[in-house]
Amino acid sequence: MKTHFGRFGWLFSISLILSSFTQAQTPQKFGDLAEGPYKKLVIRNAMVIPGHGGPVVGPYDIVIEGNTITEMILLDPVTMARKGDVDRPTGDRVIDATGMYVMPGMIDLHMHLRKEPMELEYVYYLKLAHGVTTLVPAPDRGLEAAMEQARLSAENKILAPRMFPIWRWGDGTDYSRAELENPKNAMKIAREMVQKGAHVVSVGNLAWNPELFGAVCKAVYANGGITTVHLPPSTNAVVDAVAAARLGVTMIEHHYGYSESSLDRSVQDFPRDYNYHDENARFRHAGKVWLEANKERLLSEVADSLVAYGVTMLPTRVVYEANRDILRAQSLPWHEKYTHQALINWNLPNPAFHGSYHYDWTSDDEYYWYYAFRLWGDLIYEFNKRGGRVAYGTDDNYIWATPGFSNIRELQLLRETGLHTLEVLKAATYNSAQTLRQPRLGLVHPGYLADLVLVDGNPVYNLRFMYAFGALTLDKDGKMFRTRGIVHTIKDGIVINNKRLMEEVAKMVAKSKQGVGPNVVTEPFVTQ
Repeated sequence: MKTHFGRFGWLFSISLILSSFTQAQTPQKFGDLAEGPYKKLVIRNAMVIPGHGGPVVGPYDIVIEGNTITEMILLDPVTMARKGDVDRPTGDRVIDATGMYVMPGMIDLHMHLRKEPMELEYVYYLKLAHGVTTLVPAPDRGLEAAMEQARLSAENKILAPRMFPIWRWGDGTDYSRAELENPKNAMKIAREMVQKGAHVVSVGNLAWNPELFGAVCKAVYANGGITTVHLPPSTNAVVDAVAAARLGVTMIEHHYGYSESSLDRSVQDFPRDYNYHDENARFRHAGKVWLEANKERLLSEVADSLVAYGVTMLPTRVVYEANRDILRAQSLPWHEKYTHQALINWNLPNPAFHGSYHYDWTSDDEYYWYYAFRLWGDLIYEFNKRGGRVAYGTDDNYIWATPGFSNIRELQLLRETGLHTLEVLKAATYNSAQTLRQPRLGLVHPGYLADLVLVDGNPVYNLRFMYAFGALTLDKDGKMFRTRGIVHTIKDGIVINNKRLMEEVAKMVAKSKQGVGPNVVTEPFVTQ
C-alpha cells in the first residue's frame, strides 16, 4: 500500500502542476459536450461577478490562454471611444457573452459520488451544468478509485470537475491503531499522507480524544493540507464546535456541535433509551438539540469564539432541508426527469441505508428542524457579520438532495440566513478556494485558472437563474420568458455545452427508471 500510494500521490501532484501551467496547442474534444482548452479563447462583452464580494463590473473582454485568464479588457465608454471594435482581442474561439454574467466556478467542499449503478458521469455532468468546477468528494467507491478519478480530471482525460478526495486519518499508511492514536506521531504521519496525495483529511473519528484531534489538525495544516470534521453527536460532549475550532480544524461540516457549544450543561438531554446508531433517533435529536441551545450565548460567545479561532463554517444546509418538510423534498419537480432511480431508491425510507431515516418522521420532528434551521441560520449570519469565513458544500446525493440542483438550492438557503447575495456567491467561490488553500481558484482575475461560469442573466438579481432550467422573468417590455440557466461552464479552459450535458443526464435517468413502478412514497398518488 505504501508503494502504491506513494507512486500515485507523485503522479497526482505532477498532473496538477501540468494542469496549471501547460497551454494547449490543439483543443481536446469531448464529443459534442465540450472542447478545449484553446491556445486563445476570448469571452466578449461579459458582465463580471469577481467572486470576492464586490459588485458586478463590466462589460469586459476576457482573454484565456490555455487554462489561465491572461487579460481582462474593460469596455467602458472612454476605452471604447479610444480603441473601438477594431482593436478588440480575437482568438481560436470567441464567445459572445452579451447579456451573460461571468463568475468564478463554484467549489463544493463536501459531497458524495455514491456507488453503482449510478454512473459517475451522472454526478459530474450535473455538477458542471450547475456551475461547479471543483469537488471535495467522499471516497464512496474507495480511496484508490477516488484518487484515480482526481488524476484523470486533473489531466482532462475525463469531463469532470477538479477533485480533492477526502482521506481519513492514516489512509495510505501501514501504521497500527496505537501508532495512529499517538499524538506524538501526528507530524510524521501527516507528512507521509500529504506526500502520497492527501490534501483534505477528515478527523471526525478522532473527536473522542482532544489531544490527538488537535495534534492531527495542526500537523496536516503544517504539511500543506486541510482538515474537515463532521462532529458526531456521540462525541460532542468531548469536542464540540468551539473546541474543534480551538484545536485547529480547518472547517466544520454541517450543523453539529454548534448548539452543543452553548448548552447550559456539558451534554445534550438525550432520551434515556437513545441509541446513536438508530438513525431515526439520531437525526430527530440532532434537530431537537437546537431547542436546548442557550440562544444568547450561541449568538454571542459561541459566534465570537468560532471567529477568533479562525475556523471555516461549511453549512451544507440543503442536505438537511428534507427534515423540515419531507413531502416537499420527495416531490421536487426534477425528480422525474433528472433524479437517478438508484438515488431515489437510496432516499426512500429504509433502515438499511444511511440517510434514509424518514420511516417514522413526525410533525414534531419537522418543527424541531424548522426551529433548528432558523437558529442555525442566525448563527451563520452572526458568524459572517463578525468576520468569520462561510464556505460552500452540499453533502448531496443523500436525503433527497439531487446533485447540481442542490448546489443552487444551497445558495438560496445561504441567502435565507440573511447573507447578501454577493456574500453567498463569495462563499461558493473565493471563500471556498481560500479554505481549500487553492490560491489560483475563486476569482475572475488575470493569472487565475479559467474555471468560470457564464450565466444567462444576473445571479445577483436572482440565484435561480443558475438552475439548469433557468427561471421565469420579464423582458424590458414586461413579457415573461424563461432564462437559459448556465449556458457554459468553463473548467481548466475547457468550454462545456451545458444543455448537452443535461440531455445526457436525462438519458441516464430514463434508462435507470425503465420498468420501475410506484414506490412507498408515490403509491398513494398514482392512478391505478
